[in-house]
Amino acid sequence: MKPKQKKLQEIAVKLTKVSKVYTVKTEKPTLVETVLNKKGITKYTALNSFDLTVLKGEKLGIIGSNGAGKTTLLKIIVGITQPQSGTVTVNGKIVSLINLMAGFHPEMSGFDNIKLNGLLIGMSGAEIEEKKNKIVKFADIGEFIYAPLHTYSTGMKLRLGFSIAVHSDPDILILDEGVSAGDEKFRAKANNKIQKLFKQNKTIIVVSHWLNFLKENCNRIIWMEKGKIKKDGSTKLLDEYLAFYAGKKK
Repeated sequence: MKPKQKKLQEIAVKLTKVSKVYTVKTEKPTLVETVLNKKGITKYTALNSFDLTVLKGEKLGIIGSNGAGKTTLLKIIVGITQPQSGTVTVNGKIVSLINLMAGFHPEMSGFDNIKLNGLLIGMSGAEIEEKKNKIVKFADIGEFIYAPLHTYSTGMKLRLGFSIAVHSDPDILILDEGVSAGDEKFRAKANNKIQKLFKQNKTIIVVSHWLNFLKENCNRIIWMEKGKIKKDGSTKLLDEYLAFYAGKKK
């Protein structure tokens, strides 16, 4: 018997035959070489006919070596980049902590950017009005909230972006271990907020080399290599992954 298909309402994210190829210039070619495409240009396949279904409420951890396609996968799910082929379906409000400063306007105040960014990530006007004071308090950037964004430090922009994202009540949250939001004190507060989100019935997809974090917070792991899923399973897969790379280093 074929396994019972998951109903659409149970699916948070679905990728079918998704491929993404980057063109990389490895050296400076001449004009003729560029026209003929003979030298200095290589193709890098980040995702290769990639299939993935993530159910609502799943906490999915993604592991793999550098260049396996993990970050490209997240960017395609969020819509930061588009695949050359395949389909991507997302059911629910999705918020990414990858590009926290996307959608900000440099001439507008922090307060006005809360409204702008909130609308861009799917918050209603009423929801923004209801949560704006909490967002301001969590970002903790003082009187700068009334100043134009171009006067902010990078850390202040990240703090404001993070605060808007986590207060938007997303159905699907995308995390990358490379995300950094402000100073050490703020990062501790941010990590505490993320931990609370993990305990809710949210769908969370996270890329990380911090295996203990994945073991404690995820209920499913996929191991990626060369733009494909090498293995898909429970957190027991983390031990296999660790043993594999420990063996390679010997």
